[in-house]
Amino acid sequence: MNVINNSVKLDDSVVLGHFNVIEEGVLIGKNVSIGNHVTIYAGTVVGDGVRIADGAVIGKQPTPGKTSTVKLTSAMAPLELGDNVTIGSNAVLYAGAKIGHSTLVADLASVRENVVIGDECIVGRGVTVENHVKIGRRVKIQSNSYITAYTELEDFVFIAPCVTTTNDNFMGRTEERFDKIKGATVKKGARVGGASIILPGITVAEETFVAAGALVTKDTEAETVVKGLPAKFLRPVDKRELL
Repeated sequence: MNVINNSVKLDDSVVLGHFNVIEEGVLIGKNVSIGNHVTIYAGTVVGDGVRIADGAVIGKQPTPGKTSTVKLTSAMAPLELGDNVTIGSNAVLYAGAKIGHSTLVADLASVRENVVIGDECIVGRGVTVENHVKIGRRVKIQSNSYITAYTELEDFVFIAPCVTTTNDNFMGRTEERFDKIKGATVKKGARVGGASIILPGITVAEETFVAAGALVTKDTEAETVVKGLPAKFLRPVDKRELL
């Protein structure tokens, strides 16, 4: 049995599984496939050709904790999914986010409010994208990476598995932190290796290659390889590897 609000109009091309809940004002395009046990919250916009797998939670309103730095004064605008987006099983996408066309948000991933993700991106299994994040076009974020709030990933960035970005040098202990919270800016074409850590406010320059396991404590230079704890210049990026 599905519970679908009377305001929702489903085209004949929509394929719907079992035990789904679709709330008031949801807009669903043509050739959409929705699995089982999916919840789509009020007002969500689902483009043509979208696929939503079992157990996904789509367009929920955020509920910050009492001590969170995130303060909400009103409800977020509805979630928008572009054409041909794929949402994996048990993924959670919040209201106030926009997902570009042909992007994949994989199983168990989480995308918070005030997030913009461009076209043809991959947000891998178990990835967390926190609030106020901007992600460009054709960005790949591999499994279990953590993209902290106030981070920007420009076009063609590659984030390997288990990368951690950070945004608070005070770790919550002083009032001073509130106007200094800032995530990383990873510029066009940069690549960040597995299990690397990027400290708050760092700029990873265009076409930088961050070696696996590096701790990035300073801004990098364009087209360089950095490695180590802390990360230091190793060599220029091979010209054959540049975009």
